[in-house]
Amino acid sequence: MRVAITGSSGLIGAALSRRLRADGHDVVPVVRTRPEAGQIGWDPAGGRLDPADLNGVDAVVHLAGAGIGDKRWTDDYKRTILESRTEPTSLLAASIAAADDRPGVLLSGSAIGFYGDRGDEVLDEGSAPGTGFLSEVVEKWEASTEAAEAAGVRVVHLRTGIVLSASGGALKKQLPLFRFGLGGRMGSGRQWQSWISIDDEVAAIIHLLGADVSGPVNLTAPNPVTQATFADTLGDVLGRPTFLPIPRFGPRLALGGELADALLFSGQRVQPGVLAADDAFEFAHPDLEAALRHLLDR
Repeated sequence: MRVAITGSSGLIGAALSRRLRADGHDVVPVVRTRPEAGQIGWDPAGGRLDPADLNGVDAVVHLAGAGIGDKRWTDDYKRTILESRTEPTSLLAASIAAADDRPGVLLSGSAIGFYGDRGDEVLDEGSAPGTGFLSEVVEKWEASTEAAEAAGVRVVHLRTGIVLSASGGALKKQLPLFRFGLGGRMGSGRQWQSWISIDDEVAAIIHLLGADVSGPVNLTAPNPVTQATFADTLGDVLGRPTFLPIPRFGPRLALGGELADALLFSGQRVQPGVLAADDAFEFAHPDLEAALRHLLDR
C-alpha cells in the first residue's frame, strides 16, 4: 500500500511511518519544505497541492496541525489553531477529490475535544458535540473533509485522546516532575483522562486503513481514568510518591486560564465504541498500569 502522510515528523506520524515501512508499505511524506525523492510538497498557507501528486496513492493519513498547548491562547494563536486544521484539511480534501487516480481513503486527524467537558458522562462516537473552543475547532476541522467525502472517498475522523509515549507528548512532559516525587493530582483530580498508548494509536490507524469504517472513530483505550488515578498509577509505576496536589492557580498563571482549564482541569470519559465492536482489532494495552510499564520499561 502507498500511504501519504502529513505531519509525518510528529509523534504519531513518525511512529506510524516506522511501522508502515516495517510492514513493507510505501510511505510518502507530505512536506512543507522542498520535497525530496519519494515526498510530496505542499503549501497549505498558499493553498497549493497538485492533485497529480496524489495519483497512485492508496491512502492519505492527515496528522498536521499547530500544537494545542504550544503557546498561550491569545486571540491570534486560537485563530492559528483553527486555521492550521481547517485550511490544510480543506486543501487536502479538494486535491484528493481532483486527482485522476485518487486515494480511496482519507484518515483525517481529529480529537476527543469534540465532546467538550462532560464530567462523568460516558461518551462514544454517537455522542453530541460539546461546547467551548476545542469543541468548535474539532467540528469545523471534521467538516473540512467534505470535498473528499463528496467525491466518494472513504473518510475517517481520528478522534484521538491523550497519546502516551515516553518519546513525546503529555507523558514525556510529566515524567521529570513525577520522577522527582513532585507529581500529583491536578486540582480536584476528578476530571477524566481518556488515553491511548502510542502502540495502540498506530495499530488503530493501520487497522482503519483497511477497515470498512467511515466517520468518527474514538482512538482511546477502553479504560479511561480520572486524573487522580492517572497520577497515582504513574507514581506507582515509577516508585515515587504522588501526595502533592497541584493547585489550580499555578497552571492557570503559567499557561493562562482558558488553556489550563481546557487541557488540565476538564476532561472526557470516552469509550472507543467503533474499535471495541470490531472483532478484527484488539488493544495491546487496554489498562493504564500495564501500558505505562510497557512504555517506561518498568
